[in-house]
Amino acid sequence: MENAYLLRAGKLVTVGKMGTLYDGALLIEGGKITGVGKWQTLREQFPSLVTIDYTRDVVTPGLVDCHTHLLEFAPSSLYPITEKTHFLAGKSLLLQALTAGITALGEQICGHPDCNFSIADYRELAQDLPIDISFAPTSISIGFEKLAHFSAVTKSKGIQQADLTRPTLIQDLAKQSDYPGENLFINATPANFIAEKVPRAGEIIYTLAELKHIVEIFHEYGKQIGVHVAGEQAIDMALEAGVDVLHHAHGITPRQVKMAKQKGTQIVATPMGGTHLTPNSPENIVHLVEQKIPVSIATDAYLPPYPGVDWLPFNDQSLQGPDVLMKIAQPAMQALHENGVNENEVLALITANPAKLLGKEAKFGKLEVGMDANLLVTEGIPGLEITDKEAIKKVYFQGKHVVDRRG
Repeated sequence: MENAYLLRAGKLVTVGKMGTLYDGALLIEGGKITGVGKWQTLREQFPSLVTIDYTRDVVTPGLVDCHTHLLEFAPSSLYPITEKTHFLAGKSLLLQALTAGITALGEQICGHPDCNFSIADYRELAQDLPIDISFAPTSISIGFEKLAHFSAVTKSKGIQQADLTRPTLIQDLAKQSDYPGENLFINATPANFIAEKVPRAGEIIYTLAELKHIVEIFHEYGKQIGVHVAGEQAIDMALEAGVDVLHHAHGITPRQVKMAKQKGTQIVATPMGGTHLTPNSPENIVHLVEQKIPVSIATDAYLPPYPGVDWLPFNDQSLQGPDVLMKIAQPAMQALHENGVNENEVLALITANPAKLLGKEAKFGKLEVGMDANLLVTEGIPGLEITDKEAIKKVYFQGKHVVDRRG
């Protein structure tokens, strides 16, 4: 058995068919999970294997943040860098995410006026790092007084609003897309600017006919499409156009939730903000889950927290990253658990559900046979019982121990 060992857990939360196992264990071989069960059973089957003992700890799948902006916009927002040091900052931010228990990301590439990098450049940056990254190339509209438009295809070159619907641009976005991130911004975004700088944030950019045509192009290439969207009118347009994933969906109404359920539309909730409207509240997320909408919770990091809402534990609007995923998810996760949703289903909001959104549900998000051994050793269930990244003692990626908080 190549690179095989047993990992014993005091409590094993699989988010899979086996649910929670007390005194459970994983058989890990060549970076994959090849056995899941009670410790005693696996020990008897493999008596000679090395055992890594975490009987005092909780073991869970690694976390998945399926909507981030770590490699393009965040570096220059957080560090006084130049184009030469941009990727160093990006790698630093990926390491910070990993130390917060995030072993997979869904990263948006929008086009940045100061960085003439292609999505291929970002893919190369992410190679050989102990974190799984899926990329969503997008076109973006920023709500300055004079709207600014960019795209992953045209890199640092600004484009005109008419270019956003150009078939060749849409085809390139579809061809390069790994998953349905916010491939389009139906509403102009505030990005991470203060409100005074983006007075047109929220303005609807596309017509319904344009949206339908863009969705058709993505589907012709065998790709699902996701959109940045908020507000009743824009959400109606997205649903009618056949969009597969709504990112944010701030302001979604009960009527629209029913429509999304009928269409099988997925929703990425961002309780920290990201649009011109009040973000997803715990009550909103609970309602979505109760209506059987496939929901993932994501940070949209790096982002300033939306001001004045009582579910966010921040004292100012300084930019927050993926390390706050557990904090912003906890109010909804705890409310769901109090309503009778079991801990595995609750943890799925930041593990299995976003893994499925990324199209990698057979690879990670659960602790099941055949999956990558991406896992956390913690003091409690992430998001439900713990929110501080310091409570994540160990991180494993594809069976390798990559983060270690000693003591």
